[in-house]
Amino acid sequence: MLKIHYDADASLAPLAGKRIAVLGYGSQGRAQALNLRDSGLEVRVGLRPESWSRGLAEDDGLEVLETGEAAAQADVITILLPDELQPAAYERSIRPSLRRGKTLLFSHGFNIRFGRIQPPEGVDVVMVAPKSPGHLLRRVFKDGGGVPALLAVHQDASGHAAQTALAYAKGIGSTRAGVIETTFPEETETDLFGEQAVLCGGLTSLIQAGFETLVEAGYQPEIAYFECVHEMKLIVDLIYEGGLAAMRHSISNTAEYGDLTRGPRVIGPEVRARMGQLLEEIRAGRFADEFTSPGTPRKLEDLRKKQAALQIEQVGKGLREMMAWLPETGGRKAAAAPEPRPEAVEV
Repeated sequence: MLKIHYDADASLAPLAGKRIAVLGYGSQGRAQALNLRDSGLEVRVGLRPESWSRGLAEDDGLEVLETGEAAAQADVITILLPDELQPAAYERSIRPSLRRGKTLLFSHGFNIRFGRIQPPEGVDVVMVAPKSPGHLLRRVFKDGGGVPALLAVHQDASGHAAQTALAYAKGIGSTRAGVIETTFPEETETDLFGEQAVLCGGLTSLIQAGFETLVEAGYQPEIAYFECVHEMKLIVDLIYEGGLAAMRHSISNTAEYGDLTRGPRVIGPEVRARMGQLLEEIRAGRFADEFTSPGTPRKLEDLRKKQAALQIEQVGKGLREMMAWLPETGGRKAAAAPEPRPEAVEV
């Protein structure tokens, strides 16, 4: 049965007098640390001495310590590093200082689910996973609201791990919207599947295939871009605000009929079967093995370069110059010169 916790169900008391170390200061690290601080909790940030985000955290008014020192002093250790960097950081800077009574907190279950990190007995292991990017988590919190989150307990050595996690969720503002109980396997497997089959892999491949189909048929690339890429935001916003039914209510009858009669021909049984194969790879750990293999960083960089050179990216870059309403940080400027990946910087 679905179980959701709200503000009235949660208290900050389990974290009163506790020291929280947020390891990593990327999108989620910064947002969670600042929200916790503004909720009156004791927070410090753990980073390597040479980390580029050290100055940012200090400018935000947070105490910054070396990663191992922050973990050693903390009662609650929040690990917000990229999945592939967590195991090494754990062995080097976190595991040596773990002792009974401490809490390890994750915002994604990857390394627990696939055994890359195996905490000792006597330590609580929990997850609080906000369902939004960090900048949105922070902005909504400052506006007096919150974004939903998932909560899970992997190891309850203290007998009150869930209460600690719920207090943390309240501290970052998520109980204002609702916190859904789940498990580490459920969060991890559904998250990876959603990314690969729908939100990222499926969507981008569908967009690119549609664009290339029109261009190969002789249509202007700019027109193809508008129809297969640019207008995607309109549809996604309508779905986000009211679900599939609201989107279909808002579009033309022509578009709705085409959606309902042609969509299943594009995403038919053969695609569903391949989705099932992707899910099986995730659940069996084969994707995790592939992603964490030594050759993956180079492979990923090669894939990024290949994608950046595609016609769809070059056409889009030119068209976005026509769109003066796009924010400089998220539109034209970002497309021309992407910002560094703060979440990919190891602490």
